[in-house]
Amino acid sequence: MKKQFKAESKKLLDMMIHSIYTNQEIFLRELISNASDALDKLYYKSLTDTKIKIKKEDLEIRLIPDKENRTLTIKDNGIGMTCEELENNLGTIAKSGSELFKENMKDEKNLSIIGQFGVGFYSAFMVSDKVVVNSKPLDSEANTWESEGASGYTISKSDKKDTGTEITLYLKEDTEDNKYSDFLETYTLERLIKKYSDYIPYPVKMMVEETKKGEDDKEETVSTDKTLNSMTPIWKKPKSEVTDEDYQDFYTDKFYDYEKPLKVIRSEVEGRTSYQTLLFIPSHAPYNYYSKDYEKGLQLYSKGVLIMDKCSDLLPDYFSFVKGLVDSEDISLNISRETLQENYQIQAIEKSLESKIKKELETMLTKDRENYEKFYKDFGMQLKYGIYSTYGMKKDLLQDLLLFNSSNDKKYTTLKEYVSRMKSDQKNIYYACSESLEKCEMLPQVDAVKEKGYEVLYLTEYLDEFTIKTLSMYADKTFMNVADEKLDLSTEEEKKELEEANTSYKDMLGKMKETLTDSVVDVTFTNHLKNHPVCLKTKGEVSTEMEKVLQSMPNNQNVKAETVMEINMNHPITKKMEELYNNKDFDTLDKYSKVLYQEARLIEGLSVDNPTELSNLICDLLAK
Repeated sequence: MKKQFKAESKKLLDMMIHSIYTNQEIFLRELISNASDALDKLYYKSLTDTKIKIKKEDLEIRLIPDKENRTLTIKDNGIGMTCEELENNLGTIAKSGSELFKENMKDEKNLSIIGQFGVGFYSAFMVSDKVVVNSKPLDSEANTWESEGASGYTISKSDKKDTGTEITLYLKEDTEDNKYSDFLETYTLERLIKKYSDYIPYPVKMMVEETKKGEDDKEETVSTDKTLNSMTPIWKKPKSEVTDEDYQDFYTDKFYDYEKPLKVIRSEVEGRTSYQTLLFIPSHAPYNYYSKDYEKGLQLYSKGVLIMDKCSDLLPDYFSFVKGLVDSEDISLNISRETLQENYQIQAIEKSLESKIKKELETMLTKDRENYEKFYKDFGMQLKYGIYSTYGMKKDLLQDLLLFNSSNDKKYTTLKEYVSRMKSDQKNIYYACSESLEKCEMLPQVDAVKEKGYEVLYLTEYLDEFTIKTLSMYADKTFMNVADEKLDLSTEEEKKELEEANTSYKDMLGKMKETLTDSVVDVTFTNHLKNHPVCLKTKGEVSTEMEKVLQSMPNNQNVKAETVMEINMNHPITKKMEELYNNKDFDTLDKYSKVLYQEARLIEGLSVDNPTELSNLICDLLAK
């Protein structure tokens, strides 16, 4: 007689099939996990019941695909279920025998039961029209549970002789969108076991046909009983039993990389949330790392069962380059193992991993500088983004991991190293921005700072100055762009001399400013340019380098730096412009002003506003 599910079964089944699980293939993960639970239950029970004579090595899970009848059977020789247990566990959705068993065995140590929620079994209906469960418990009769879905189920006597459970799925007919018969193919089943259930602690076996060379080198097809899973995860093996080569092989195989990782991080945490980690810092960035297509995240396991291939919540964005996995028995799951709850466990793990990764990077920075610099060339941008994107909230975490090129032998330096070398009278950390080290070196403003004996950081990546602006200060030292108008390296005597020159030539400078009114906010003299005739300084928060970055962005707001053109008061060009002004040759003075401004832009790495006009101006001046 057909029985009805005790809960609102139709709604619940529909929800589980269409909502809770988004990926059909995980039905096999759920059924394998249930089979592993059944083996665990029998084994743990044997530890306290001397009448049960079993060896752990004899316990197994077996897959039996049958293409002719379109069935897939998952078989175990575990504890089995009585008629009452079939009724309670399978007749009532969301009731689990695993949780009850754990409660009854709570005094047993090291008890690990994977399935605790009782709904994973019903994922079988995603791929099946009918499910038959044939089960025999210890010292009791066998029974068969059968259902075609929400319409209900039947339970009847069975002639099964051996202890354990067989779940047979009658697969749905193939459709245009879903080829259910793929779940009968050897390669598909091997792939799914490897992906989701590779670390189930019992062998998952299947008879497979393999081609081998026989006598006379003739190929012949033979049936082999093959174990599909590796059972013992590398992160659960004693560290003394795992070599560097083992970690490298695991990394390249699991994460599809062709190079060994720069660093392996393995840890085990005990506490309110206990977990194990195996993390890798890659030796190079994936081709799509800095694109929207890149997916960050760690593999998340619960007791060796893959829950999520890329759990993004376990990694902050600034450490998104890290690959690896987390395995925890304490992870709280919502109805399905596929859906994580927003809870303290995930947050606690993420916080702990953040601290661990930072510590390991610091160690690499101090003890393995060569490899850290290699890492930084590929992933340093992400660390800078972590500071900028969090509006400086993560600067204490990340700032000591940053590297910048320096005028000190053009080598990488940390901010801490820079500060340790600062002169006693130095109040600022000086930096220059351009497209390359070579162009930074050529900036007239850099010469002025280096002339004073100060080291300059060279910022050559588009995010560099935004990061520096976000940091604002380091070790009580203020960052100062060498192109900032507020930069003052003059002695009192030099200041006085400059002030007098700007006052004396006020009218001439005003005339030049008028000529360049659409381009600069002021024109002044400077006495720090040595042999260079002109440079641009900036007012406000936006520098010329930031202007270039902002202008290159889509939908830019045409943000421009407020620039001041500074002319070398000691350069011969100044005397020439003085003559022109005194002779009231304002037309030629205008041309000089425009040429000097465009030269200053070129020095800064900015584009010339009107190349044709500039060419004509230069030719006119040369012809005089």
